[in-house]
Amino acid sequence: MRLGRGLYQVAEFSDFHVAHDLAEVARRAPHAVVCLLSALRLHDLTTQLPQAVWIAIDHKARPPMNSPIKLEIVRASGQALTEGKTTTQIEGVSVPVYSPAKTVADCFKYRSRVGLDVAIEALKDSLNKRKATQTEIWHFAELCRVQNVMRPYLEALT
Repeated sequence: MRLGRGLYQVAEFSDFHVAHDLAEVARRAPHAVVCLLSALRLHDLTTQLPQAVWIAIDHKARPPMNSPIKLEIVRASGQALTEGKTTTQIEGVSVPVYSPAKTVADCFKYRSRVGLDVAIEALKDSLNKRKATQTEIWHFAELCRVQNVMRPYLEALT
């Protein structure tokens, strides 16, 4: 069965993974990295259900066109794009996704798009569930230049 241009699946396949959309986006845009709300959901750090797949691409890269999946795109470059990237397997597809610590720092960086409440919830959950340490989060806060924004929240949680 054809899902889109150059993307097919077996017609009898009905056992979809929860993150099926992430695998589809990874096939369509191999240069993109799953970030923000989609990464939080994948790492089980939020109660939010994202309405779109959030991806980060290079500031000069072309966004994926004609995607049947709604995308929210953020742009980054240099270390902000490459550091903290890990790979997970979903339905046999390698999906690049940011680590929990990088995702928390990105939530504070893009707090106007995802909401400050989501960023604070992600910070609390990542520390409580031990998905990231304060040192890791602080490293990515410096990398994303949000250490002054995150400092009061980190100090309040310790």
